[in-house]
Amino acid sequence: MNGIALGLLLPFLGTALGAACVFLMRDAMPGRLQKILIGFAAGVMVAASVWSLLIPSIEMTGKEGFMSILPAIVGFFIGILFLLFLDEIIPHQHIESDESEGPSSHISKTAKLVFAITLHNLPEGMAVGVALAVALDHSSFLPMAGAVALSLGIAIQNFPEGAIVSMPLRSAGNSRWKSFLMGTLSGIVEPIGAVVTILLASVVLPILPYLLSFAAGAMMYVVVEELIPETQEGKHSNLGTIGFAVGFLLMMALDVLLG
Repeated sequence: MNGIALGLLLPFLGTALGAACVFLMRDAMPGRLQKILIGFAAGVMVAASVWSLLIPSIEMTGKEGFMSILPAIVGFFIGILFLLFLDEIIPHQHIESDESEGPSSHISKTAKLVFAITLHNLPEGMAVGVALAVALDHSSFLPMAGAVALSLGIAIQNFPEGAIVSMPLRSAGNSRWKSFLMGTLSGIVEPIGAVVTILLASVVLPILPYLLSFAAGAMMYVVVEELIPETQEGKHSNLGTIGFAVGFLLMMALDVLLG
């Protein structure tokens, strides 16, 4: 149970610590640092998708040939479509953008920012939840240490995400406490999503390989749709690439060494 509690709380703690940067930094986050941190987050998510989700999904089938990769293919593609669907039906707005996405709505810009952050964090919560569920029932394919390693990796990449959320809110005129709270609450969907996924996974154990790859597809959608384009826009795109490499290698090392 300690492993489950740790796995659930680590990502949220990472977001809260990152959001607390609003108390330490007076000005907006430097553009170069933001590029590095966004690239780092993308690298962590890609490595986690492969080592912590897709590979266990394939190993759990116990089959050979095409049937061994069928759950990974199906689940991954459905995960992509699911996030695409949410992206289309939920009005949201990204921090550095002046344009809203999704259906037209009269809700405030702040609410749209929160929705955008929720869309971003939901796949990560699902990934932690399904990894913990697999560790509980099929630890030979993904041990609890591996699930916690995934949670730790997401917590590490949530630290810069928390700062990236809270700092622009502070620059927009919000108080430090309001910016901190909004940055922190942006990560609350992760433990909630993880708990819901664990509860569902306990009911549908036969399709856990599909759930693993589904979470991988959902995370990859966020990487390709949001994070990678943000690292390559404007100046210092090379710093985003370096951040990606560091994040990828760190998450790979965590999964291999701890899993």
